[in-house]
Amino acid sequence: MRGLLITIDGPAGAGKTTVSRRVAEQLGYRYVDTGALYRTVALTARAAGIEPDDDAGLAGVCDGLAIEVVRTAGGTRFLANGDDVADRLRTPEITRMASAVSARPAVRRHLLAVQRELGREKNAVFEGRDMGTVVFPEADRKFFLEADLDARARRRHAELAADPNETLETVREAIRRRDEDDSTRALAPLKPAPDAIRIDTTDLDIDGVVSAILAHC
Repeated sequence: MRGLLITIDGPAGAGKTTVSRRVAEQLGYRYVDTGALYRTVALTARAAGIEPDDDAGLAGVCDGLAIEVVRTAGGTRFLANGDDVADRLRTPEITRMASAVSARPAVRRHLLAVQRELGREKNAVFEGRDMGTVVFPEADRKFFLEADLDARARRRHAELAADPNETLETVREAIRRRDEDDSTRALAPLKPAPDAIRIDTTDLDIDGVVSAILAHC
């Protein structure tokens, strides 16, 4: 199947990453984890000593930052000014900073252009929080994954099992705060597009969610 631009939005722990990657693999499409783009900005800003509320500093970081998304046999890699940063993007510190910088206008403007360029030729699955509402309102297929908070906390805690500091309760509270921040921010709040197909993943396994999405494609 060729020629579709697909967006998959939703809150943390709803299964977006695994589902989006599987859908892209099934269709032979490019998979773009847009959260990793924000994490790349956060990582670069942190290395430069820029605080997440320093708009001028963040604008300078973005002006000097070239992000490349590269498909390899081992998966998608993210390059910041030629430096492969993919393995440094998933720490709790970068996750928290990415959430903060994602609400800053300078960062969103910069990455809006990056994302739209990546989607220009379609044949892509974009995962994020505002793909169907802000970045690609004209997308061919829009999906919004959701699940109850406890289910999402259990999934995320399992991903962080190697970190003894991340208990189920701390993960649950972090997701709850992220939900509140993302859904109440003035700029591009987390919400389903009016024409998005909503899928509750609470009681579905990955294969079930992927099959539901592919049926609509």
